Amino acid sequence: MSQAHEIRVGGTTVQPGSRAEVELEIGRQATGARLTVPVIVVHGAQPGPRVWITAAIHGDEINGVEIIRRVVEGLEPAEMRGTLLALPVVNVLGFMTGSRYLPDRRDLNRSFPGSARGSLASRIANLVMGEVVEGSDVGIDLHTGSDHRTNLPQLRGDFDDERTKSLAEAFGAPVLIHSSTRDGSLRRAAADRGCAVLLYEAGEAWRFDETAIRVGVSGCLRVLATVGTIEDDFDVPDAGPPPMESRRSHWIRARRSGIALHWTSCGDLVTKGQVVGRIHDAFGNRLCDITSNEPGLVVGQALDPVVNQGDALLHVAILDDDTGDGESAATDKPAGHTKPDTGTSKDRL
Repeated sequence: MSQAHEIRVGGTTVQPGSRAEVELEIGRQATGARLTVPVIVVHGAQPGPRVWITAAIHGDEINGVEIIRRVVEGLEPAEMRGTLLALPVVNVLGFMTGSRYLPDRRDLNRSFPGSARGSLASRIANLVMGEVVEGSDVGIDLHTGSDHRTNLPQLRGDFDDERTKSLAEAFGAPVLIHSSTRDGSLRRAAADRGCAVLLYEAGEAWRFDETAIRVGVSGCLRVLATVGTIEDDFDVPDAGPPPMESRRSHWIRARRSGIALHWTSCGDLVTKGQVVGRIHDAFGNRLCDITSNEPGLVVGQALDPVVNQGDALLHVAILDDDTGDGESAATDKPAGHTKPDTGTSKDRL
């Protein structure tokens, strides 16, 4: 079998069958120190697909940092086909300050494909597109819930695209939520360049969630095996039962301001009209029940009990197979997945 060619990333040449730690230079910080985006390049000995995995595009969403570490540490480039480009921290400034945004409050995931002469966010986006996304076949973008919310492990993507749907099924998250892409997102920019992109949502910002991490690691490795980057007999857990699917979701919102108690959590199935929580005032008086408008699977939850009228409380995915019978979905979860005690989703990416 023919040997792969060397590749260049960020000015660094990586030989077939080797790995490299590359720093993509964005510019200089106010102190004069270099500002760089770290990239781990694992370049297989044989030709094959080019795959990227990104994390911390929102600087406070850190589960993906650990997912990438675990994925990369077990790979042997001499036994691989193609190339993996792993970016554990894309929004380096937000990551250092624990912020979703860049210092100018721009959302990096609304700045793609970017421009070499634009804002800082636009320049970072342009750099990632040029050095990593261009010429790639598959991408996995790792996210968590935001704004004091948590997510059940789930995949977002254009599942009308056969290739994307096949990769999503191989990933093996508990639920697949079909969603259109959004202008300015990495997913939209990469898809426009012919890349099949999966967006993984799991856990919450600012902290590690072991369940979310394990599902993410296994899923990434299964995708690499599916596209042929690693061997099928690589030590990857089975995906378990087919994922649940949804093409529509909605938020249950607070009808009154007060203190919310949740009686359901991520991974629970709810029925139409089911009471899923209650809101009290500061005196302990009951203000209203929280009820589900439609049957479905709870895929997201607000963690802050202090709520204002209209606040999003629970994110419910309407299942395509109408399995919302009101019983806990914990008994139906794929092997290796335990029901998280926290888990939500933000607006589509």
